[in-house]
Amino acid sequence: MNYPIGIEMSKDYLSYETAKAAYKLVKDVMLAKEGENIVITADSSSDRRVVEATANAAYSVGAIPVVIYCPTSENAYAEPVPPIGQAVSHADVWIEFAYSSIMLCSSYQKALDFGCRYINLTGMDVTMMVNTIGKVDYKLVVELGELIKGKLEKADEVIIRDKNGTDLKAYNRGRAIRHSGQIATNKGYPYMLGGQISWCPVEETINGTLVFDVALFPPTELGLLNSNIVLTFENGRVVNIDGGKDAAVFRAWLENFEDENMYRLAHYSLGFNPGVTKATGRIVEDERIFGCMEFGIGSQGSQIKGAFWTAASHTDGVVSKPSIILDGKPLEINGKYVDPEVAALCKKLNINGY
Repeated sequence: MNYPIGIEMSKDYLSYETAKAAYKLVKDVMLAKEGENIVITADSSSDRRVVEATANAAYSVGAIPVVIYCPTSENAYAEPVPPIGQAVSHADVWIEFAYSSIMLCSSYQKALDFGCRYINLTGMDVTMMVNTIGKVDYKLVVELGELIKGKLEKADEVIIRDKNGTDLKAYNRGRAIRHSGQIATNKGYPYMLGGQISWCPVEETINGTLVFDVALFPPTELGLLNSNIVLTFENGRVVNIDGGKDAAVFRAWLENFEDENMYRLAHYSLGFNPGVTKATGRIVEDERIFGCMEFGIGSQGSQIKGAFWTAASHTDGVVSKPSIILDGKPLEINGKYVDPEVAALCKKLNINGY
């Protein structure tokens, strides 16, 4: 059973479990080695219990932890102050806990060019760390990701539907699938929390309606959604935004950039971390709700292996219970995987309903 979601104020809450999960993150996921420099970035919104447990774990395996705290920026994915940028661009391993992530900025790219093994864990608190890393069979989750990745790579037509009104069609045309939630074996590569694969169909073929129904971040005013945000896509671009107050906030945020690339759909992602059963407002967790889909809009990194472009920022929104139809055959219906091979592995992971 997962622990309750939400930050507890006690500094000792889940302290043993957090220490074990942090050690697993450092040693078994990021493969930290003796003598390596591990830079841990955090801001004033980060859970310091997670940060300190990770630094202790890094030191215990013989690595050299460097922890950097800064005020929480109002602009996610923006270039940080020079001391942070300089530090991460010379790290062997970079673990990011900052709520306002600096992923995709210039210093981030310099870090990858240096050969840094990076992981984005923005907004992670002790409960999230224990549920999504400590209590998860990480290798089996990676195996599930590889299985789904293989099925997506064989498909051309991809239709996403949901009872919330989502009805989106696109074509892969042989595009590769990125499995970001793996073990950090490669230098100069950005890793993500286990339980996600991402790709982008050929951008000009993306048409239809996409409805975010549980979470969207940034803008920082959002996170958990109070009302659906309805997006209309034509040839891979947002051409209309409907909905209530949350949609108005999102529309104003996009318009503020005065950047046409902020309206481009950057990626599709599937979430399947067994430790995430509902939205919390922390996007790294929300986009891994088991069975969900997450869609990125704005800047698209080269790692997605689609077209490549830069934009002023990037945002991610979640569709909680999608149906995924690949070349006319369902992979998932209403948030539950129905492909026999995938369902069997879900059962092996002890996922409820399989």
